[in-house]
Amino acid sequence: MKYISTRGHVEPKGFIDTVLMGLADDGGLMVPEQIPAVSAATLEEWRSLSYQELFLKIFSLYTNDEIPYEDLKELVATSYSTFRSPEVTPLHQVNDSLYVLELFHGPTFAFKDVALQFMGELYSYISRKRGEIIHILGATSGDTGAAAIQGVRGKEGIKICILHPHGKVSKVQELQMTTVDDSNVLNLSVHGNFDDCQKVIKDLFADLDFKGRYHLRAINSINFVRILAQTVYYFYAYLQVEGSAEKKINISVPSGNFGNIFSGYLAKQMGLPINKLIIATNENNILERFVNTGEYKPGNFKSTYSPSMDIQVASNFERYLYYLLGEDAEKLSGYMSKLQSEGKITVDGELLAQVQSDFDALGAKNQQCLDTIGKYKQEYDYLLDPHTACGIAAYEAFSGNGETTITFATAHPAKFDEAIQLIAIKQEFPAPIAALFEMPQHQTVVEHDKEVIIRELQAFYE
Repeated sequence: MKYISTRGHVEPKGFIDTVLMGLADDGGLMVPEQIPAVSAATLEEWRSLSYQELFLKIFSLYTNDEIPYEDLKELVATSYSTFRSPEVTPLHQVNDSLYVLELFHGPTFAFKDVALQFMGELYSYISRKRGEIIHILGATSGDTGAAAIQGVRGKEGIKICILHPHGKVSKVQELQMTTVDDSNVLNLSVHGNFDDCQKVIKDLFADLDFKGRYHLRAINSINFVRILAQTVYYFYAYLQVEGSAEKKINISVPSGNFGNIFSGYLAKQMGLPINKLIIATNENNILERFVNTGEYKPGNFKSTYSPSMDIQVASNFERYLYYLLGEDAEKLSGYMSKLQSEGKITVDGELLAQVQSDFDALGAKNQQCLDTIGKYKQEYDYLLDPHTACGIAAYEAFSGNGETTITFATAHPAKFDEAIQLIAIKQEFPAPIAALFEMPQHQTVVEHDKEVIIRELQAFYE
């Protein structure tokens, strides 16, 4: 299998070269030339597999044998050895129609660990095998940064710089990043919001001279490996529901950058028989508006109780648009140019009908988020984090009679105690999180100025 750019101006690449490229050199996003198909019979064969075994089956469809099977097996085993649950992503039944897939059992208590622990091991493997210097550069709305840092801290041949919006992540998210004192880690706290941080990252990756000179590699979900690693838990969740082959299974996904939900779209295109893919977001509801009206237009940024979804420009939207437009790179490029020049994209007619066939979407309001947390704690003694609460609100809005919904719990509630306290719920922090509050912080606060950020990066990488 080869990988191509959504914009059509990159020669087909192998798996490892795709990993190293991250953002395509023509400004697009890398996708497989063909999506492999998984039959119903194969799905049944996979039902008894462990998470790690399932991961190997799915990745083997995409790696072109560039990573020997035994090496890949070792990478997977190491990646998930630090998770607190032997199932990696255990499935919890809440009621007759609702399951929650707990994605927060990794070292930083968030779903990003599932992909980024593997990516950290993969980058380290590539660095050793190819003798390559790897400088990871990424932006985070909170969870990606901590998980990425945890995945590569202290690893030889790798340096990582993460930009996060100053004062716009939760305190625990901030501490998980900034209490790391390894010499290969740099935290830049940027005055601005996540979209500001993300734009700087994209601009730097689009500068091919700068990208090549400093060996820049992507850890954000612009990197296809992030998408693929997340696809695994869609299959795992579906296969853990007893009798799922005879049921209508919906999946409700908190998603701000379109990466997590696009992983579900990829799984469905591979053959996973998901009934409804439900996008859950917050008052930064660009994705809800797109699904409902066909207009993709960044709005006014709002700070919410679910800050990891406080995003107006969704990086992975381009991958979905590519498939929506029939894998027509020229047409996709036209749409993206229009977004750049006019600030919006609009689809209608058959295209909008296809969008509404692919997804349902809900942007949960702040109060609705808090009310949902309180309701599920009272009725089921199950504490949700604010992002998962948005997912549950979307389940309540779109799950029909006779349907079963799996909602992704994308973070442990201890990461967002500021919201939990607003409804007078007192929670006990896990010991690794409680310990963060006694540790010194290491970060550099900078203005939202690309030249200032470049100078910080040059000093760090050189």
